[in-house]
Amino acid sequence: MITTGLVLAVIGAAIAMGFAAISSGFGVGIAGVAGSGVIAEDPKKFGPILVLQALPQTQGIYGFLCAVLILIGVGILGGEAKEIPIGLGLVALGGGIVVALSSITAIAQGMVSASSMGAVAKKPETLGQGIVLSAMCETFAIFGLLIAILVFVGTGIM
Repeated sequence: MITTGLVLAVIGAAIAMGFAAISSGFGVGIAGVAGSGVIAEDPKKFGPILVLQALPQTQGIYGFLCAVLILIGVGILGGEAKEIPIGLGLVALGGGIVVALSSITAIAQGMVSASSMGAVAKKPETLGQGIVLSAMCETFAIFGLLIAILVFVGTGIM
C-alpha cells in the first residue's frame, strides 16, 4: 500500500542517490580532466592517476548504500512494501538528505585529486600524500552516512 510515509522514504532514497551521483560525477570529471593531461605526457602514470580519479566516486557509493538501506527498511526491496507512518517517512527523508548534502564533498575531493595528479606528474613518490589529502575531503561524507545509518537503526527503519 502506498502511503505518504512510503512516498517520503522513496524521495529520501532518490535524493541520496541523485545528489551523490551528481557530486561524484563532477568530482570524477574534474579529476579526469587533470588525469588526461598527465597521461598524455606520460602514459606509464595511468595506474596512479586512476587511483586518484577513483576516489571521488566513493560518495556515489554512499548515496547508493543509503538509498538501498531506505528501500529495504520500508520493504520495497527484499519484501513487501510496509505501511509507513509519515514520521518514519520523514526520518528516511532526513537520512537521505544528510547523505545527499555530505556527498557534495566529492567535488572538493575531485579538485584535490586533480591537484595531486599534478604533483604525481612531477614527483611520482607523492602519490601516497595525494591520496591522504584527497581522502580528507571524504571524511565528512563518511560522517553523513554514519549519521543516516544511526538514525535508521535508532528509529527502526533498519
